[in-house]
Amino acid sequence: MTTLLYQIEACINSRPLTPLSSDPSDISALTPGHFLIGSSFLDLPEPTNTQPKLPLSVRWQTIQDQRNQFWSRWSREYLHHLQHRPKWASPKRDLQVDDLVLVQDPVSSPLHWILGRIVKTFPGQDAQTRVVAVRTRDGEITRSISKISLILPGREDVQFPQEKSPQKPPPP
Repeated sequence: MTTLLYQIEACINSRPLTPLSSDPSDISALTPGHFLIGSSFLDLPEPTNTQPKLPLSVRWQTIQDQRNQFWSRWSREYLHHLQHRPKWASPKRDLQVDDLVLVQDPVSSPLHWILGRIVKTFPGQDAQTRVVAVRTRDGEITRSISKISLILPGREDVQFPQEKSPQKPPPP
C-alpha cells in the first residue's frame, strides 16, 4: 500500500502549474515536484518491499493496476477541472497562438503530461476556435479544443505587475 501511495503522490506532484520560462519555444513547466525535490518527477519510485505476503509479481501487478485506475480517474477529473465550460452563459476567451496548453491523451502513461504551444487556430462557421495545431516536444499535432486545457495565455495576455519606483511625497 505504501508503494501505491508513493506512486499516487508522484502523479499528483508531476502536474504542470506554469511555464518555467517566458520563452514561447520552451515547453517545460513548473510542477509541485520542483518545490519538493528540485526537479520534475521523471519516473515512479521503485518498490522496496522486504517480505510481501503475496508473490512479488502478483503484488506488483495489483499495485500497477491500482495506480493506473487512479491515474485514469485523476487525470480525467483534473483536466476537466482545468477546462472552463460556461457554455453560453458568458463569452470566454478563445485559445490563441502562443498559448501554453495541456493536451489530453487517454493513453499517456502516469507522470507524462503532453505540453505544447498553439501554433495555429482553426475557427468554425461561427468564427469561434474549434481546432488548434499544437507544437509539442514530439512534433506538431492537431486537436479539438475539447481535448486541450489552457495552462497559461500567450505573451500578449499575460499581465505582469509593474515595478513601482519610489514616489516622492508632494511638496507641502
